[in-house]
Amino acid sequence: RCAKALAIALPQDGRAIYMVAEKILTGAETLRKDWLVHGTTGYDFSNQVAQLLVDSSAETAITKTFHRFIGHSLPFGHLLYAKKLQVMKLSLANDVNVLGNMVDRLSEQNRWYRDFTLEALARAVRETIACFPVYRTYLAPGQPVSEEDRQIVERAITAAKRRNPAIEESIFNFLRDVLVFRFPENLDVEARTEHTHFVLKFQQTTGPIMAKGLEDTVFYIYNRLAALNEVGGEPQQFGLSIDEFHERNRDRQRDWSATLLATSTHDTKRSEDVRARMVAISEMPELWRRWLQRWRLTNRRWKRTINEVEAPDANEEYLLYQTLLGTWPIRDSGEPESAATQEYIERIQAYMAKALHEAKINTSWIQPNEEWDASMRDFVAKILDPSRRNKFIPAFVPIAQEVARLGAINSLTQTLLKLTLPGVPDIYQGNEIWDYSLVDPDNRRPVDYKRRREMLDALPGATPEELVRNWPDGRIKMFLTQQVLQFRREHVDLFRRGEYLPLAASGTFAECCVSFARELAGKWIAVIAPRLSSRVGFPPVGERWKDTAIEFPETLSFEHAHDLFTCRPIHHEGRHVSVADAMSILPFGAITNLR
Repeated sequence: RCAKALAIALPQDGRAIYMVAEKILTGAETLRKDWLVHGTTGYDFSNQVAQLLVDSSAETAITKTFHRFIGHSLPFGHLLYAKKLQVMKLSLANDVNVLGNMVDRLSEQNRWYRDFTLEALARAVRETIACFPVYRTYLAPGQPVSEEDRQIVERAITAAKRRNPAIEESIFNFLRDVLVFRFPENLDVEARTEHTHFVLKFQQTTGPIMAKGLEDTVFYIYNRLAALNEVGGEPQQFGLSIDEFHERNRDRQRDWSATLLATSTHDTKRSEDVRARMVAISEMPELWRRWLQRWRLTNRRWKRTINEVEAPDANEEYLLYQTLLGTWPIRDSGEPESAATQEYIERIQAYMAKALHEAKINTSWIQPNEEWDASMRDFVAKILDPSRRNKFIPAFVPIAQEVARLGAINSLTQTLLKLTLPGVPDIYQGNEIWDYSLVDPDNRRPVDYKRRREMLDALPGATPEELVRNWPDGRIKMFLTQQVLQFRREHVDLFRRGEYLPLAASGTFAECCVSFARELAGKWIAVIAPRLSSRVGFPPVGERWKDTAIEFPETLSFEHAHDLFTCRPIHHEGRHVSVADAMSILPFGAITNLR
């Protein structure tokens, strides 16, 4: 229909216009290859690049710190299961009850299952949904059941059986058969229609339950490293290796080369720059543990006791400190602000109010605990009090400065990757420079486009050294974005059809950079981006990289090779390029043979 309306020939793959699906992929789930779209809206990429920037070696230490601070362990899988059940008992109870009644009527049509009680069948439905590993399946009437959908249903049923040994196994088997259109042979057309209607209703229900249970509840409770609590995220995973990252990129190049690559959207829990800072906590696990203890002792006097419980509770306090590190203002000099403005305090109060209500532990939207809400509001105001008698801010500022530096490097890395990896980069409003917004409605504040236009107009007069020196003003991020977008516009085919070539690093800091090339018919660009930069130093440029080098394949000719950002020639020894040379001035590198 699109092709007909546009009066053009239908492409061979059936995709007449550029279209992406706002599909949230979880775990190992992939986008269905038979969908006539060009990819997703990019949440999957956002989470992959965040995981790449996590120091996976700190998982045990960070987890221990989290559990000790909140006073108990918090297994992610059990938490998600419990919160999905909670959603089914409260906000979506009617939908689940309808499913229970529907499957009860289906069982009455089968002499082998008609003795099942409504309560047992309804519970089996709830337990299966609570164990559903993805948002939904995509079975369609009259179409074969895909192996992917069949496996999803099997996984959910198997998990539900394991969690409910007291429920007769045959009840789950019956539900499984219904969910994969496995009809009894003697079932008439009307009964088959009822079965189909149940499956469609079931599929429409699992998605909202996952969204409300995971995104709107668990992501505000499982605060081990809150930067990973993003739409489509897997916060129980702690880091992604460089090899795994390359594998994801190769898969994307092969299957969905025009998918969106997003790092901030209207729906993310925090902006890309806040996330980039908070991820840096994984690089300093011991420092994080010590400062948490100090901050807790310093701020304990501002807590209240409500029904014999400290308010705010430890988990809420743990999230608050991460949020402050992710958003604390930095002066153009690179020094953190020594005091919080009233506007900043109100933003943090509003965010924490939403976080507490979404978590539904001590207060909620439908049953607000005004006393608890007030305790958090007052706690934020007290610990951010700009008066000199406040002991918290002087104790907080030193680590805030270090996190801000590491976060800036992380943000530049994810920006460079987004602009050069297979896919179509998506830039959310205002994120051309640093943007430290939190969840909606904080990320919908007016954008100062006049300031950004003035910065863009003045960029040609800025030297790379000046941009690095004045990194807090955000021009370095705008410079990176502008330069690479211009290069993309001049070499469209290289990014649209160019091969993705992972490049191996060697030397002291081989694990601290990710590198790859895009190549097409002898034309190429190679990208070098830092990660885990606390090991290298700030800024991670020049001789700080020591003997770290990138190996280039024989297929990439060094003739005319130069730095994309400074235009200076690149030196090489054999097939190796020194990272110290490639990033001699700027904390990111791009080498190309294109003039």
